This record gives sequence, C-alpha cells and structure tokens, in this order.
Amino acid sequence: MNQVIIAIFEGISAFIATNIDDLLILLIFFTQVKEEKIEKNHVISGAYLGLIILILLSLVGYFGGLIISSQWIGLLGILPIIIGVKQLFNPDNDETELQTVSSRYVQPKHDHPIINFLYQLLHPQTYKVALITFANGGDNIGVYVPLFAGSNLLSLLVIITVFLILKGLWCYLAYRLINNKKFAHLITNYCQQYVPYVLIALGLFIFWKNGTFTLINF
Repeated sequence: MNQVIIAIFEGISAFIATNIDDLLILLIFFTQVKEEKIEKNHVISGAYLGLIILILLSLVGYFGGLIISSQWIGLLGILPIIIGVKQLFNPDNDETELQTVSSRYVQPKHDHPIINFLYQLLHPQTYKVALITFANGGDNIGVYVPLFAGSNLLSLLVIITVFLILKGLWCYLAYRLINNKKFAHLITNYCQQYVPYVLIALGLFIFWKNGTFTLINF
C-alpha cells in the first residue's frame, strides 16, 4: 500500500511540474471550441494522444535506452508558430480553412464507442492538438525516463494511470474556465486578438525549453 501511495505522489508531482504550461495550450484550443473552429472532442483526444506519445517514448527509453533528444522534438515548435502567423496575417482565410477541413471530413457514425473513439482520432484537428501537446512536452521525456526507470511494474502502472487521470482533470479545468461567463467574456472579447502572438510565443518557448536553438549553428 505504501508503494502505491508513494507512486501516486510521484505521479502527481511529476505531472504538475511538467504540465503547468499545458493548461495554457488547452485554454487556447478550448477558446477555439468556443468560436466553433474546432470541436471539444478533438481537443481532448489530441491532448491525450500527445501525452500517450510522450509516455510511449519514455517507455522506449526506459526499456531500451533509446530516446529521441528533446532538442529534435522541440523542432515541432514550428507548428504553433506557423498557425499563429497564418492567423495573424490572414485570420479570415484561416477560419475558412478550418471550417472547410471540418466539413470535408465526415465523421463516420458507429454504435460501438471504441470504434467511434478511433474515428475521432483520425480527424486532422486531433493531430494538430496532439502534435502541439507533444512538442510542448518534449522535455518531459527527460523527467519521465528516470522516473519510470526507478519504478517497478506496479509503481509504473500507477504513475501512468495518475498521468492519464490528471490529463483529464487538466482538460476539465481548462474547459470550465473557458465556459465561465466572466472568464469567457474576457478571453473572447479582449484576449482573442492576442492568440496568434501567444501561439508564436509558445513555439519560441518550445524551442527554448527543449534546447532546440542549440541545433542552429551560426
């Protein structure tokens, strides 16, 4: 029992320490849900997909000693920069593209929830959220690998379970904040115009956080 409790505290501490800035990303995407540019399920699915990729890469490092350098993962920071620049210089066209993608991609309907979930993962918007989540969390691998390495199988399963639960909590908190009338009014009417700048800054922050700038030789 003590082992499980310790693993829970380790998982909580590691997740909070490495995912504080992930709340900002979720807030940005849920703001776009508010404006009907993207669906809530795509944000949640993408956030989980990004986290699962990070966990899987950390497990590869844990089991085989092979990890992708966070410097190279940080190159994915170019994605929010591109999105931010497009929204900054051509916001109307960007919104049209998002609506076109959503309209062209017809979500298949099926009675089985697992199959519906798999269809949800195929949506382009889910990939966008997942890639940005993954890029922002590139340096998390450096924390997760030694954390996993110091755990036995039971502790490892507990920690991963804690990560998955807390990711859901993160999504819930971000969604509730956006749907709070006062906060949503502030975001929609005063902060939305700054979203492109936030995305560009986020991309640069991902570069800096992962040490990607060191790959550039002047």
